Amino acid sequence: MDKAAARKAAFAARKLAFAAGQGQAAELLADVLAEHRGRALAGYMAMRTEADPMAAMLAHQGPVCVPVIIAPGEALRFREWSPGCAMEMGAFGALIPAEGAWIEPEVLIVPLVGFDARGYRLGYGGGFYDRTLQGLRLRRQTLAVGFGFAAQELAEVPIDQFDQRLDMMVTEAGVRRFQVGDDHAP
Repeated sequence: MDKAAARKAAFAARKLAFAAGQGQAAELLADVLAEHRGRALAGYMAMRTEADPMAAMLAHQGPVCVPVIIAPGEALRFREWSPGCAMEMGAFGALIPAEGAWIEPEVLIVPLVGFDARGYRLGYGGGFYDRTLQGLRLRRQTLAVGFGFAAQELAEVPIDQFDQRLDMMVTEAGVRRFQVGDDHAP
């Protein structure tokens, strides 16, 4: 299956899962992130049928930021976020803080369209998170936590040399940790 076909199937599954509700997924995410208190956390403002990490972002004890798309083909930057801060519409319809400090996150909650048992994620196709994770991981240890619905799991995400793996995946069904070397990466 190519990425376009996989993306179409995963979007359909996510839409159905969203309608059923995410249960305690954000609370599970907050529990996982509790061991990373004090570290800079990147969350995201949920759009359409994405799983909503807001409860985990609110519970985090440390700086929280959200992604800002600077330009196509570039890595994301992250602007400091706090409850009640002024927000504006960013690229692709995502809300972003109107102002605030730029923060380099150490832990990222990563939205996705689909994922597989190896820890690979299928995004929207712009490569923003893959470029961002690659750059961050070259500078320091960076934890990537996928967040979505169990129904978004695919048999196998089509990957290429640019795809970055998640360290763990949190859904309403629980937490899965991925180990380096437990896949057949290109």
